[in-house]
Amino acid sequence: MTYIESKKKFVARNLILILLTFQISSCNRQVNEKLVNSKTENRTNTQTLISNQSTTFPQIHTNLNGMVTEFVRTMYQDKKGNYWFGTNTNGIIRYDGKSLDKITIQTTQNSFSVREIVEDKVGNVWFATSSGLVKFDGEKFAIFATEVGLQSEEIWSICIDRKGLIWVSTVHGVSHFDGEKFTPFILPATIIENLQPMLSDQLVFQFLEDKNGTMWLVTDGNGIFKYKNGEFIHLTAKNGLTDNNAADILEDKQGNIWIGTFYGGVSKYDGITYTNFTKDDIIEGIETYNFCEDRSGNIWFSAEGYGVYRGSKHI
Repeated sequence: MTYIESKKKFVARNLILILLTFQISSCNRQVNEKLVNSKTENRTNTQTLISNQSTTFPQIHTNLNGMVTEFVRTMYQDKKGNYWFGTNTNGIIRYDGKSLDKITIQTTQNSFSVREIVEDKVGNVWFATSSGLVKFDGEKFAIFATEVGLQSEEIWSICIDRKGLIWVSTVHGVSHFDGEKFTPFILPATIIENLQPMLSDQLVFQFLEDKNGTMWLVTDGNGIFKYKNGEFIHLTAKNGLTDNNAADILEDKQGNIWIGTFYGGVSKYDGITYTNFTKDDIIEGIETYNFCEDRSGNIWFSAEGYGVYRGSKHI
């Protein structure tokens, strides 16, 4: 299992446990599976539905009434309260609080994976998939892929910045999407010595736009690029990063940037100084990711082989 699959599976498993505990365990209704009308601008979508299944999940771990054959990669609750499940190979599943709808969109693949879900200011829900960028406008689904300029249908990460521009990362590079077409966004040619990407040297694992409008691009093995107003700053192990193989990133409420890596553990950057909690023996575990800040300002994250840590907001 790759790192990406392991990470998504870890996050999804814990999120599902929370959802089932508070949302589904008290439900004792029958699923009224319904067909959701779906059309695309560029392709014709087909949908299948699974009927006559109970929404009661007596087991703690669920496969969503048999709709998930492998695992759920990501989950998202939209502004209307709908839960969206992005699966590995089983496409998109929606739970509106009453019924589960399996939405199978016709793509170039027999099955497709959903790797990230975001929502824009007007309520459109966007899905990063292995078959391109999928948009749901509340009524229909549309797929945008290579025919409108996407370098590769294999999307791994997306982000919508404060201006509404969509950043898309594929195995063949990063693009901007304006709602109609993709425009390549070229990263600097500078690379570290002995670069060893896990998937692609053109891939960005994570995007983050901080409170100052700076975009952070966590690459596949080539450190992190900071970008603002046409200028790049390359962060590597030579100028502050604990490890060039960064895995995850989070900005907390105080403006600190938390960075998880594959081989260097967790560090916090306050804009001037890096604090490496792994190097300083505050935590154990060198492979760290899955950051989350709770309402009290504590930072939670996982460390491969060591479990979950909670960091006080005062550290």
